[in-house]
Amino acid sequence: MRFPLDSAENSSDKSVDDSEFLEMTQQDPAQAKILRQSLEHLASGLGGPALKEMAQEVLSGRMGLREAANVSAYAEEAVQRSAPLAEKWAAMSDSEREALAAEGERRLEEERQKLEEERRTESENRSGGNRRHDGRGWSLY
Repeated sequence: MRFPLDSAENSSDKSVDDSEFLEMTQQDPAQAKILRQSLEHLASGLGGPALKEMAQEVLSGRMGLREAANVSAYAEEAVQRSAPLAEKWAAMSDSEREALAAEGERRLEEERQKLEEERRTESENRSGGNRRHDGRGWSLY
């Protein structure tokens, strides 16, 4: 199978930030970060060569995720790879599905807390780094 872009073109150092994924995640930074992590897993080859290439294209900024979904080689591979997951989901009981959904919500909440802590630390570092010493506590004697 030949994929749309030659792998030699995949060696870009450019990388998109999570803001690229906010539109697709209803402006939720935690979901955007998890989407990025999922793409990074795919870019490592986890989902096969077509999804690896697709993830690399999206993460590099050469292609948007919506655009990538319209590439038939990528879409076909995604459908093929997700079929066993859909079958497993269909075979689950309601309580198993609820437990899995609750686990997903817990992961999202953990990610939200991490992002909030990162923002707080960054804010403290910025404000702390801009302070000037007021001279109190200094002595020449």
